[in-house]
Amino acid sequence: MAVSLRISFQVRYQWAQGGLLLEVFELGFNVWLWPGLSAILAVVVTFVIYRLALALVRHFSESRAVPRLFLDAAARALGVVVCLLALTGALNAAPDDLPWMAGIQQFTTLLLILALTWAAVRLTSSIGDVIVVLNPALEGQWKRARKVETQTRFLVRALNILIVIIGLGAALMTFESVQHMGASLLASAGVGGLILGFAARPVLSNLLAGMQIALTQPFRIDDVLYVQGEWCWVEEVTATYVVLRVWDLRRLVVPLQWFIENPFQNWSRNSSDLLGTVFVWVDYTMPVEPLRQEFNRLLGKSDLWDGKLATVQVTDTSDQAMQVRFLMSASSSSNNWDLRCAVREGLVTFIQEHYPAQLPRLRARLVDEN
Repeated sequence: MAVSLRISFQVRYQWAQGGLLLEVFELGFNVWLWPGLSAILAVVVTFVIYRLALALVRHFSESRAVPRLFLDAAARALGVVVCLLALTGALNAAPDDLPWMAGIQQFTTLLLILALTWAAVRLTSSIGDVIVVLNPALEGQWKRARKVETQTRFLVRALNILIVIIGLGAALMTFESVQHMGASLLASAGVGGLILGFAARPVLSNLLAGMQIALTQPFRIDDVLYVQGEWCWVEEVTATYVVLRVWDLRRLVVPLQWFIENPFQNWSRNSSDLLGTVFVWVDYTMPVEPLRQEFNRLLGKSDLWDGKLATVQVTDTSDQAMQVRFLMSASSSSNNWDLRCAVREGLVTFIQEHYPAQLPRLRARLVDEN
């Protein structure tokens, strides 16, 4: 009998609790009905107006115009910001005594801060594209254009990192518990800063190296470098590392700090013109003048030679042969390499066909000891 009474009491209690929750839900729904509909309507109307305005601006503006580039880069983020502003205005117009109003307003404010951070990052990222458009790599101005692009990429990435840090800090400050922790955080900022700085030393050193490279310009985008025995081009520069495209299409990823601490060759810093050499070993009986004439003939019929320099010199000798150096100029590293290969092949063919006896030979003397 006692067990049945206990079960009956539990069932009645559960029914009463369920009825109370249902009553609370119905009360909240009735109270939030018109304010919620007003907020949803405000967001929908704002979104429609924004999309119409965006379509009109894109229709009557050029695709490569500077304001259009900024707008296209941040269109989605700005749409979210506008809708959240409309939602914030609708919530502020609603009565303050509505249930859960404080939590909803705090959540909306948090979303608005994150959306503003997103829009700011998109706008600053588009600065690099705008500067590249305003400074095209025209004939004779490629050096200045690449310099501006490299500096802009570095500064934009640093600015984006700063914007994200500020945005996350502002988002955390919307929580009351975080605000109360401000005093203790400031008190321990000195020790925490030392610990964080020591732990993030590689990252910070690369960031500082990136700022130094952006200001001093030891290399730029598309420069030809010779790094660790590899002939490569600067393909991408990030906040912490550089992506180099090797001649065989491999990618070499090098930290920025490495370029500050180690020497490297830049083959196109001031000009892309390069000198190339071909060395040929021949016998002492080989006349140099036919080689000089053939070298000039090969350069004259080649489109890779820029016509600035062509020199033939005997640069070394040994007990068996002499070394002839053929020095030539080209307008770029790629042309230089192709020209050297073509000249080397032509000279070897010329010697084989016309002076085969003058190829390097090994001399020996037979001595009869009897």
